[in-house]
Amino acid sequence: MGRTSRKRSRLTQRMIAASAALLLGGGGLIAVNVYASAEEGTDQPPPQSAGQQASTINCPDVANQLPEVPDAARGEVDRRLADLDSQITQAYAEFTRAEEKESVLGPLEERRRGTLGQIGDAMDRVGDRPENLDSMAPCTLRAADQGQGQQQEQGQEQGQRGNGPEAGDFVDITSVRPNVQRPRDRRGASRGTFTTRCGRNENGKFNPDNVIVAPGVSNGAHHMHDYVGNQATDAFSSDQDLANGRTSCRNQGDKSTYYWPVLRLQNGKDENDAGADGGGKDQNVGEIQTPASVTLKFAGNPTGKVVAMPRFLRIITGDAKAFTNGDANANASWSCTGFENRQLKDKYPICPDGSNVVRTFTFQSCWDGRNTDSANHRTHVAFADPRSGACPQGFKAIPQLVQRIVYDVPPGPGFAVDSFPEQLHKPVTDHGDFINVFDERLMQRVAKCINSGQRCA
Repeated sequence: MGRTSRKRSRLTQRMIAASAALLLGGGGLIAVNVYASAEEGTDQPPPQSAGQQASTINCPDVANQLPEVPDAARGEVDRRLADLDSQITQAYAEFTRAEEKESVLGPLEERRRGTLGQIGDAMDRVGDRPENLDSMAPCTLRAADQGQGQQQEQGQEQGQRGNGPEAGDFVDITSVRPNVQRPRDRRGASRGTFTTRCGRNENGKFNPDNVIVAPGVSNGAHHMHDYVGNQATDAFSSDQDLANGRTSCRNQGDKSTYYWPVLRLQNGKDENDAGADGGGKDQNVGEIQTPASVTLKFAGNPTGKVVAMPRFLRIITGDAKAFTNGDANANASWSCTGFENRQLKDKYPICPDGSNVVRTFTFQSCWDGRNTDSANHRTHVAFADPRSGACPQGFKAIPQLVQRIVYDVPPGPGFAVDSFPEQLHKPVTDHGDFINVFDERLMQRVAKCINSGQRCA
C-alpha cells in the first residue's frame, strides 16, 4: 500500500495556503473534501433540527451501555457488537444513496433488534440477561455541523463520495488561546520518563481490524490503522501470538502494539485500498501519510510512585464514535509544532508555514490492580484527576503512555483521519490503542526509571 510523507517547496506551500484561505474565507462555505470521502460514550446528541439536512445516522452505543459481560460470553458479545457496527456502516451507505433518508431506519432497526437478541441470549446462557436491550434498537438521523449538507451536495455534483471533513472542522491554530494546564508535582512525585523507539510505520503495516474491541473480526474497525511495535497484530492475534511476534521497537524487550487511525491527504488520489474494506469500501480514501516522527513516552504521576503495568494490559483512549456518542470519552488532542500549549479536541489545526500537524494521545494512567481488560474496554483503567493528578480510589498509578505523532502535510484544510463512515471523519473521533507486551523485567525497569526521576530509553 502506498504511503507518503510530504515535503513541499515554499512556493507550493504558499499556493496551498492561499487555496485554504479561499476555502475558509470570503466564499468559505465550500467544502474542504471535494475530492474524497473516502470506539464509545453514552451522551446522545440532540435529534436533527427542523430544516437541517440529515447528514448521518445516530445509533445508541450498545457496548458502553451493557452491564458487566461474563467472561464466558465476552467473545460472542464482541462479535455481535461488531455486527452492529457493520449494520450501521451498511445503512449509512444506503442512506447516502436514498432519496428518502428515513427509509433506512426501519430495516436497520429490525437488523439491530435481532442482533441485540443474540447478545441477550449469549449473556443469559451464563448469567443474567440485560434489561432494556430492545430499547437500543432504534436509530435516528441527525444533521452534522452547519454546511455539511452543502458539502455533501457539492461532492455529489462533482461525482465524488464526500462525507467529510468540512471547512468548519478546521481552525487556525494561531487563533487559539493557550489552554494546557497540568497538575503540579507534589512531594514524592514520579518525575522520570521512559521512551521507547519503534519507528514511524515506515514498513507500512496497516489493517482495518481492532483486536481489542473486535477480536476475531476482520475489518472490525471499518477504518485503517497505522501500527508500530508488534508486527503480528491483527484481529486474530492471541496474547501468545503477540508474545512471539516480531517488533519494530529498537529494544526487543518491547513487543507492545501501538496503533491509531491513519491520516490521509484529501487530494483526490487513491491508495491501493481504494476498493478494500476499511479503505474505499468504508469511505476512507486519499493518500495515507507516514508520520514525520512518532514519540512513545511513558511518564510518571504527580502525586506518587507508579507500579509496573501488567503484561497484556489493553488501553483505548478516545472514542471512535464521539461524533454521534457525544464527547464523554473523547480524548482527541490536535495541535501544531511550536504551538503545543494550544490543544484542540474537536477541530483539526491549520498550521502556519514551517509548522507541522501534531496528534497527541495521552492514555489513562490509573489501573484497577486486577484486570487487563474489561467488557467495555474502559472501566479497568481510568484517568487521574486533572487538577490533582491523583488516581480514583482503588486504582493504582501506572506509567502513562503519551503518543506524539507529527505529520509534514501541506498547510491548510486538506487532511483527515480515517473513521467509521457515519462519523464523517470528524477530528473528535480520533483515538489510540495500546497493548502492553513489554518483557516483565523491562517493564519493572520502566517503573523504576520513572520513580527515580531518570530519563531512560
